Amino acid sequence: MSSPGLRALVLAAGFGTRLEPLTRFLPKPLLPVAGDPVIGHTLRQLGRLGCEAAAVNLHHLADAIPAELGRSHWGLPLVYSREREILGTLGALYPCRDFLAAAEAILVLNGDTLCRWPLKALIERHRRSSAAATLLLHERSPEATLGGGVGVDGRGRVVQLRDAEAVATVRRRHVFAGAQVLSPALVERLAAGPGDVIAGLYQPLLREGATIAAEVFSGPWFDLGTPERYLEAALGWRPGRWRSRPPAQVSRLAHLAPGATIRNALIDREATVAAGAVVEDSVVLAGATVPAGCILGSSLVGPGATLAPSTHLHRRMINRMPVGYSPRAAESVIGELVYSPLE
Repeated sequence: MSSPGLRALVLAAGFGTRLEPLTRFLPKPLLPVAGDPVIGHTLRQLGRLGCEAAAVNLHHLADAIPAELGRSHWGLPLVYSREREILGTLGALYPCRDFLAAAEAILVLNGDTLCRWPLKALIERHRRSSAAATLLLHERSPEATLGGGVGVDGRGRVVQLRDAEAVATVRRRHVFAGAQVLSPALVERLAAGPGDVIAGLYQPLLREGATIAAEVFSGPWFDLGTPERYLEAALGWRPGRWRSRPPAQVSRLAHLAPGATIRNALIDREATVAAGAVVEDSVVLAGATVPAGCILGSSLVGPGATLAPSTHLHRRMINRMPVGYSPRAAESVIGELVYSPLE
C-alpha cells in the first residue's frame, strides 16, 4: 500500500505505574516480545505500511528508548521528542506539530500496546469518511479496567467518549485499541502544555458537530497495563500468527545450561538459567539469573534479578529493590528482591 505523506507519533513517555517495580528499570515500550521490544513491533508495521517517519515522545527513563532503537528501526526513520514534564496524549502532539503538519495523514499509536495493527483498514476508513479523526476500536466489550469504552452509532461514527453525554444514539460500545488517524488540520488546534486527547480534542469536536469515525477489528490485541497482561502477550505472540501453546523463546545471547528445563517461556538476552532449574509459562528478563533447583510457573523475573537457589514461585513477579521504592501492601521484600503478585 502506498501511503504518501503518512507520518506517525508513537506515545512512549508514560511511567507504567501498574507494572512497578519492573518499570523502574525498563520503560514499558521496551518490554521484550519475540526478539523485539513492544514498540519495535509497532515501528516495524509502520515501516511496512510506507510511513515516511515516526516521532517517539519520551519522559520516563527517557534515554533508554533512543539507546535501544537508535535513529531508525527496521528502516523507519525516527525522531525523538523529550518532555521535561509528562504532557499526556494531547500535549505530546504540540512539540511535534511541525513534523506532523507536513503529513497528509497523521497516525498516533500507543507504544506500549502489542497488536497486529489493521493500519491499512484504519487509514482507508479515515479517507472514505472524510472525518476529522478516526479511532481504532476492538470489538470486545468495554471493561472498567480498560477505560469504559467508546459509543458508536449505527453508521460507525463515534458519538460518545467516556461518561460525556452522547451526541447521537449509541448502538454499540467498544474498547479503544490505541491507534488513531488525525487530519493535519487538527494541528492548528494544538496548544502547549499537558492535555488529554479525549477531553481536550475529541469531545470538543463532537460537540461542534465534527465527524469522528471508527474502525472496529477483532484481531489479537494486548494492552500491557499489568504484569499478568504482559506475561500473556509475551508468551502468546509469534510473528505472522498466533498459537495456543508456542515453543520457548530463548535469546541467542542467553545462557541456558544443559539440564535446564524450559517450557513455553521467554528467556531474554544475558539471562542465565542453571542446570536443574525449571522455567514454565514464565518470562526471565535481561541479565536475570535462575539458579539450580528453582521452579518457576507463570512468573516474571525482572532485569538483573538473581533468585535464591531452589526458589519455587507461582504467579509472582520478582524484581530488584529500586532505590526509593516503597513496596505496596501486597508485596513482600526478601533481601534485595521485591516479590509482587501477578495481577
